[in-house]
Amino acid sequence: MTDTLVLNKDAQDLLFRSARTANTFTDEPVTEEQLRTIYDLVKYGPTAMNNQPLRVTAVRSPEARERLVKHMAGSNAPKTSTAPLTLVLSADSAFHEHFPKTFPVVPEARENFSGMPVEARESMALQNALLQVAYLIVGVRAAGLAAGPMTGFDAEGVRKEFFGEDSTQTPLVVMNIGKPGPDAWFDRLPRLDYEEAVTEL
Repeated sequence: MTDTLVLNKDAQDLLFRSARTANTFTDEPVTEEQLRTIYDLVKYGPTAMNNQPLRVTAVRSPEARERLVKHMAGSNAPKTSTAPLTLVLSADSAFHEHFPKTFPVVPEARENFSGMPVEARESMALQNALLQVAYLIVGVRAAGLAAGPMTGFDAEGVRKEFFGEDSTQTPLVVMNIGKPGPDAWFDRLPRLDYEEAVTEL
């Protein structure tokens, strides 16, 4: 089955089969250069009209981490307090402001989207930012690091804490990244088989 894939088996395993959501991390730092390299790879993943609504807030300082941890739910709080780097991943409903750069093939795109109801832009931002979150998880793995994405947090609290009440950014996922620590993995849970997930018409 793997012979049909161009990517070699070791890379397939690194990105998917052997990769897991990490719950603990070592104290080895994740550098700005590493994060920049990951972003510069995954930014090429497709989004609708190349809208790229994902915004990444890298939480490094103890002060910023303390502000974030208080909004994390249950066991996500201690995970976040000890990870070497935590990212707040948000959808920006003002993505259209970048259209002169990101979608120059339609010069009137920014103006057209400015006239839309904000709810329509928020929906588009949500759908496409979640795609970009998935790309980012794979990019973290490609860098030899582990990702611990979480949605158990007070999103409105994080938005007000870091971006302000009137911000166009809506936090979607908080993701710890780093080298996996002791007992980092839960047991692998079953996946749906092809026949359970795919319908051919």
